[in-house]
Amino acid sequence: MEQIDQPPHEQLDPFVGEWSVEAVFPGAAPSEIRARATFEWLAGGHFLVQRWDVPHPGAPDGIAIIGYAERRGCYLQHYFDSRGVARVYEMSFGERTWKLWRTSEDFSPLDFSQRFAGTFSDDGDTISGRWETSPDGASWSEDFALIYTKVA
Repeated sequence: MEQIDQPPHEQLDPFVGEWSVEAVFPGAAPSEIRARATFEWLAGGHFLVQRWDVPHPGAPDGIAIIGYAERRGCYLQHYFDSRGVARVYEMSFGERTWKLWRTSEDFSPLDFSQRFAGTFSDDGDTISGRWETSPDGASWSEDFALIYTKVA
């Protein structure tokens, strides 16, 4: 279990704000489409609320609630999107690295495993990461990259 020197929820402060998000798909031409994501504390300061809007009909808008699961020793991200998809991702954040992974069933069957790893820039204004998928939990392939740029 990761050693935490401050309350777990306070470690998530670097996320707070508004971000422009660019998705980069393997083999696809660059796009000018940018999503908007915001992270803000829910009243009480124990849960971080992430919202995203994507101006493309093929991509979902959504909301996620992030909190620390004491008994698991990790964060959990409860994910809901405009397609009706609901998932729970385990999450870690430390040393400027943000990780999400889903390797077991939750609200929906586990047809494939997913994981994300993103790194905050030294100034904290950019997160560069990528999503990967696996049909069997052993062999992984890149799904798409995400680049978050802080705008406020």
